[in-house]
Amino acid sequence: MQQINIQYYNSPCGELILASVGDELCLCDWNEKPCAERNKLRLARYMNADFKIETSSVLELARQQLDEYFLGIRRSFEIPLHPVGTDFQRKVWNALLDIPYGETRSYKEIAQSIGNPNCVRAVAGAIGANGISILIPCHRIIGSNRSLTGFAGGLEAKRILLELETEKS
Repeated sequence: MQQINIQYYNSPCGELILASVGDELCLCDWNEKPCAERNKLRLARYMNADFKIETSSVLELARQQLDEYFLGIRRSFEIPLHPVGTDFQRKVWNALLDIPYGETRSYKEIAQSIGNPNCVRAVAGAIGANGISILIPCHRIIGSNRSLTGFAGGLEAKRILLELETEKS
């Protein structure tokens, strides 16, 4: 059985749970929200792992880079990631990584970018299952009408993240 190390991080828009396996970050999620519980269960199941509150070099690096991000001095992250999901989910999450800091895309634009323009609902589901929030920037996804739409951390957290990136770009 593998060990997943977890730590907590207090961000300006809510407490995050960070988790690493080996030298890779596998979770950056909104603590005490239903999404985080689902994502922790998926990690434990896919990786046959147990969680232990313990730090690791990648968790310390994540904390440092998140601090820099929230101070507006970091626009991209240099942390090895270990996203756990289906092939389709990972394809969608990779498309999110291509959205530049300070920009947004719609679910439809992501569906088009991965070559499946008619799978907007499936794309939305994959984005909702993203367990590495902020680093895999699901907060940069908005509705086709440019409105803020669902976000695992809540719409207020999404607004804060988008405003941070708009102000600092």
